[in-house]
Amino acid sequence: MVEKRLVITGAVLGGLAVALGAFGAHGLKARVDAEALGWWQTAVQYHMWHALAILALGLSGQTWGRLPSWLFTAGALIFSGTLYAMALGAPRWFGAITPIGGVLMIAGWAVLALLALRRKG
Repeated sequence: MVEKRLVITGAVLGGLAVALGAFGAHGLKARVDAEALGWWQTAVQYHMWHALAILALGLSGQTWGRLPSWLFTAGALIFSGTLYAMALGAPRWFGAITPIGGVLMIAGWAVLALLALRRKG
């Protein structure tokens, strides 16, 4: 059975990553410096990779994929969200929050690996 909420979450995050990537490439390129554009590109990249992971877990139908998916979601929102905000002019101290999102994404991968190892079959 498909985990509908995870598929929806992954699809929404994926669509947002495409839209934000296009905005960065076309709308921000002439308005921000190279450092800010780099932050934007990093945010889009991590945003999309984790959206795809969430989507894959949702489509797998395995209920044990829920916790990693929610860790990926929270991590991507915090990690990418703070980078997007800084690229748009938020204070640089937002960068102190960014690693929290990274830790959540790493935790999601670690939990996923542990749960997969514990699965029989």
